[in-house]
Parts: sequence; structure tokens; C-alpha cells
Amino acid sequence: MIITGLISYQGLNRSDIVQKLKHYPYREHHSKEYYRILTSGFVHGSMQHLLINGFVLYMFGDMIERQFSAWYGLGMGKIMFLLLYVTAIIAADIPTHFKHKDNPNYSAVGASGATSALVLIFCLIAPWNWFLYPPVPAIVFAIGYLAYSSWADRSNKADGIGHSAHLYGAIWGIVFVLSTKPEVFSTFLENLMVGPSRPPFF
Repeated sequence: MIITGLISYQGLNRSDIVQKLKHYPYREHHSKEYYRILTSGFVHGSMQHLLINGFVLYMFGDMIERQFSAWYGLGMGKIMFLLLYVTAIIAADIPTHFKHKDNPNYSAVGASGATSALVLIFCLIAPWNWFLYPPVPAIVFAIGYLAYSSWADRSNKADGIGHSAHLYGAIWGIVFVLSTKPEVFSTFLENLMVGPSRPPFF
């Protein structure tokens, strides 16, 4: 959060920083500036954009990191959390890299892919826990989130939101956990069958 906040704040005051770090498939492909696929997750387009992603990271990051420590061990859990976050930024940008590699007019910034991964992992761990906003169970939110992001991405909805990054970042979060801890899927199904029996997380 501190690193992202500092870099993003500098970028909000200096456009050249954003221009250098943003996800820009055309330059990534034609100028081999592949570093942008990662650095784009540390700059944001506005203070509101930064605050939203920072809030989601704060709300879900600590819980997911603690869960990772329980799964992988204290030290390895922190490493795995960092690995998840970094790879989620990359995984969220790869589809648009190939889709827009010859389009000089497309670019994107933000950590939404990584924060989407955290939200979907929470849904995987606690499917019946309720969100504060919107006030729905996590499993309902997850299905709606993935469905809407997929529809908005396919329809090229022009609302300034990186729906592709949301979709693929969220999917990567699930893939990351299930590929490193496949038994979580069985626990997820058990929790799903039991139904809502625990108090909301928030």
C-alpha cells in the first residue's frame, strides 16, 4: 500500500511518471517495454481510483495474508501473498496486451487486477459471509462480479473501467489458490453446502 501510494501520488502530480509506467500494449510489443505489464499496477488515474484500490487492499489483504500464513506457514505465507499480488497484476494485463498490441490508442493503469484477485479469494474461503456493500453473500457477489466483468469486457463497454483486468485478475486469484492448495476447493464445496451459518466477516 505504501509503495503503491507513493508512486501513484507522484504520478498524479507528474504525468511523465504515468506515461513511463502505464500498461501500454503497443509499446510493450513494438518497443519490448514488457516491464509496463507489472509497473502499471503501481500507478493510478485519479485519487479516487487509488483510494478505492487501497481500501479493497486494506480490507481484504490482511485477512488473505493471514489465511496464507495458515496454509503455507508464517514466512512462506507472506512470500506467497506477495507472489499472488504481483502475478495477479501481470495476469490481469496479459489479455489486453495481446488484444491491443497493435493499437496505439489503448493504455491502462491501476491495481484493480490484484485487488480483484483478493476479493475472489475471500469469496472462495468464505462463500456465505456477507459484504457490507453491496449487502449480499460473497458467493452471490462473486458470480455477479465475474458475469458482469465478462459481459462488459466482451461488449467493450466504454465507461473508463478496466473490466478485462477485473475479470482476469479475479480468475487468476482462484487459479493461484487452487493450483497451490487444491484441497481448498473441497472446503469451498463443504462451506457452500452447509450454507450461511457464520456471522458476516465485516
